Amino acid sequence: MLVTLNDILPDAANSDYAIPCCNVFGYEEGRAIVEAAESLKSPIILAANKDMVDFMGVEALAKMLLSLANGSSTEVCVHLDHTYDEGIVFNAMHHGFSSVMFDGSQLSLEENIRRTKNVAQVAHALGVSVEGEIGSVAYKEGRDHIKSINTSPEDAYRYATESNLDAMAIAIGNVHRLTTPDSVIDYPLLEAIRNRVTNVPLVIHGTTGIKEEDIKRLKKTRVAKFNIGTSLRMAMGSNLRRLMNEEQDKFDKMYFMQKAMPFVQAEAERIIQLLR
Repeated sequence: MLVTLNDILPDAANSDYAIPCCNVFGYEEGRAIVEAAESLKSPIILAANKDMVDFMGVEALAKMLLSLANGSSTEVCVHLDHTYDEGIVFNAMHHGFSSVMFDGSQLSLEENIRRTKNVAQVAHALGVSVEGEIGSVAYKEGRDHIKSINTSPEDAYRYATESNLDAMAIAIGNVHRLTTPDSVIDYPLLEAIRNRVTNVPLVIHGTTGIKEEDIKRLKKTRVAKFNIGTSLRMAMGSNLRRLMNEEQDKFDKMYFMQKAMPFVQAEAERIIQLLR
């Protein structure tokens, strides 16, 4: 069943659980993630990141992800992840994405507010939810131009109240694409943000790099959405490599993908249970 962030995040923000947002890098991963959510009767967010948009295009991605969402027995939000170009955001809405992220984190506060507000005006008219980012969550690798800027509580307040967005990603020590849990979370900063922002669910990106004890602590705050990509990619890639090395006489892609999918499902189930 297709839903938006507004259908699933507000309750999570006001409770002690959170919703996983899983980056999808192909049909096999998407199907494994949805099957994990169905097995645990949990809502899930399927996210398409910039790499997949560049590779497949918005229209093809929408068809793939919407087919998974509409055919599911659980709530599934189809979300466009970090996107810096409004044209791509509007195209995603046109093709059926139920949620989008306009990432103005590299802009000035005033421009980020103005452009996010413009996106939200269009999105809300179409029944689509909008995520934005204030501060800037850095990348371990792959996007060297992305700054590392912790979120200012005052900027967060202005962004939340003036941009009309539905969910707000913050930077409090979290880092994208870490393969080990090395992030150091700034809890006093989070508390200061929570004290200023009381009406918008918060979002954490870079979950693979966060210790489990920190995730359990964070989900009890107003953090309602955790983005996960790296651990799912590792589950698929590492097991594909192992399986192909074990059976070097085999060459059929579907044979190996079907063998690797249960490992992705198991990782997705672990994440869902961790956030419950």
